[in-house]
Amino acid sequence: MKSGYFNLKNNLIITLLFSVTSIVTAQKLENPNTIYDLGANINEMTLTIGGVLVVATNEGLVGIKPTQKEPVFSFNTFGKLKPEETEYIPNSPYIVVSQGADSKFAGLTKTKRAVIDYVQGDVIFNSENDNWNQIYTCNVILPQNKLIISGIQKKGDKFEKMTPKVAVYDLSSRKEDFSFFLDKPGRVGIAKDFSVTGTPLLLKDFIIVPTAQGLLAKSHTGEDLWENKIKKINWMVADATETEIYGFETTTNSKNTRIHKIGKNGEELWKDDRKVKGIVSNFEITPNGLAVVSDKNDGGSSSILATKNESEIAFLSASSGEDIWEKAPKTKGYVQHFYVQEDGILFGIQQGGINKISFDGKALFKKPLKTGENILIMAQTPQGLIYITSEDANIVNLKTGDQVWKKPLKYKNSASVASTFDNSKNRYLIAANQTIFAIDADSGDVSELAKTNFDEKEMANTLEIKNNNIFLSSSQNMMLLGNNGDEIYHKYFKSPGKSGFMKALSGVVAVASTALAVTTAARAGANRSAFGNSNDLSSYNDYGKEAKRASDMFAAIGAASFALMSQRFKATAATENSQFILTKLEEGVGLVKVDKETGEIAKEIILKDKKPEYKVDEYGGFLYYKASNNTINAYNLK
Repeated sequence: MKSGYFNLKNNLIITLLFSVTSIVTAQKLENPNTIYDLGANINEMTLTIGGVLVVATNEGLVGIKPTQKEPVFSFNTFGKLKPEETEYIPNSPYIVVSQGADSKFAGLTKTKRAVIDYVQGDVIFNSENDNWNQIYTCNVILPQNKLIISGIQKKGDKFEKMTPKVAVYDLSSRKEDFSFFLDKPGRVGIAKDFSVTGTPLLLKDFIIVPTAQGLLAKSHTGEDLWENKIKKINWMVADATETEIYGFETTTNSKNTRIHKIGKNGEELWKDDRKVKGIVSNFEITPNGLAVVSDKNDGGSSSILATKNESEIAFLSASSGEDIWEKAPKTKGYVQHFYVQEDGILFGIQQGGINKISFDGKALFKKPLKTGENILIMAQTPQGLIYITSEDANIVNLKTGDQVWKKPLKYKNSASVASTFDNSKNRYLIAANQTIFAIDADSGDVSELAKTNFDEKEMANTLEIKNNNIFLSSSQNMMLLGNNGDEIYHKYFKSPGKSGFMKALSGVVAVASTALAVTTAARAGANRSAFGNSNDLSSYNDYGKEAKRASDMFAAIGAASFALMSQRFKATAATENSQFILTKLEEGVGLVKVDKETGEIAKEIILKDKKPEYKVDEYGGFLYYKASNNTINAYNLK
């Protein structure tokens, strides 16, 4: 098995960034490239991974693409939408819109769903048009690019119109693949609850639907295959062969999880289900067994008998579900990093500490390694495992747990820590508490390379190598140093005020912000990064590698909208050589484009608003500014 941790060399961390500099000679953009009058009050703006700005108005949703003068789509079928009624499916061009789903009368009154492809501007699915009266669940399944709907559809005879069913739609062709009823229409006898309790599992040859009556398996033509009595399953995963399926059931009190193992024909493969304390946050199927991480929570109780707020790690036999380890390792906190390697499991705790356990339960480190809190990085290097926390850093021998550097690099609990690897000097660079530390990769010798002394007491949150120089920045500061630490420039602009700055903080989308949120269906492997996973050497990357991985991932799905998203990430990011900055200019609050190499302003836009509401597509290089209650101005920043 390949080792599962990050390779830091040749990589850098990409974080959300604002930077500020002084104005030399800048191109002033007074007139927007496009003005969008939406004809209704603007309530919220969301910049999507596909580069389309989705605007929530009093009438519905509108999509804006800066290369088009007219909106790419307008959806007002459901009227004004609450924020919680709009779900952006991660790493996809899809929005799921819901109404009535959270109502206490949801099972009795009409519920609505729609799925919008915001890149092409199509409404792929609308429950109103397809005669769905009640929608139980609505799941977008990737990378298969399918939509699975369950509920009551008003089609067929009077019995069929009352019987819950499931339909699978192909999101590429926009057509229904197949559908089937969860109960026999017109069945005589006691009414049964066939509500869908979790996310269906779509496999190559069949689909498994979890219901209140048990698991139901159907072919891709809707024919009955098997059913069993395992009820209230929330999510499922299958092994690579799709012959062994694991189902996860949250207990009634929502504090623990039961794990079930099912064969491809629906038979229960374990004598009893396996109950684990807490909610499963990571599940890995390995050749040696099943690695399970579950998170416990005291629910706010102050009782000495209350559950501890910590993770538990278990390693189970795939054949029986029984513990392989005689004694589980102590965590004393939540698992923040979790990697399956060739010889065992390596994990890091958010509250501090790193340990490694073999597959047969033996400690591989001489003793658990003590670290500072909040482990920002665990990454492979030629010398061993480097870890960087908000308080310290070191390299660890992965065979023994011994520290490689003579003594760990320690600093006060820093509000921000940035790091990178400098190939030309064969050294690690770490910026913390206004200081840049250089650590020789071979000897581990530590030296203070430079002081940053950023204004407004800011800490660097970005550190990268540019043409053998060192670039670092924070919210209102930018600095470029020579590789010997000598200052080339330091640019600072006063923030436009806390409220305006906080608006900006929520408004700017950097390259790293395209990351996936871990969904219920993705719980089979937590610690996933933007376009890969943390058991992959490519999780921390420079701009080019991050973008290429995104482009390849979207291209692999094959649908037209994913192809357009792939093309977006093939292009050079607008922020690779520039930063977009909100600051106070002579004429008022404005946004400036700053060149990283020189620190000079290339463009500036006066927003004429003390508290501007805007979004910046730092990848595509566009500014969207809410100019009035119903108007958005778009500027090309390239």
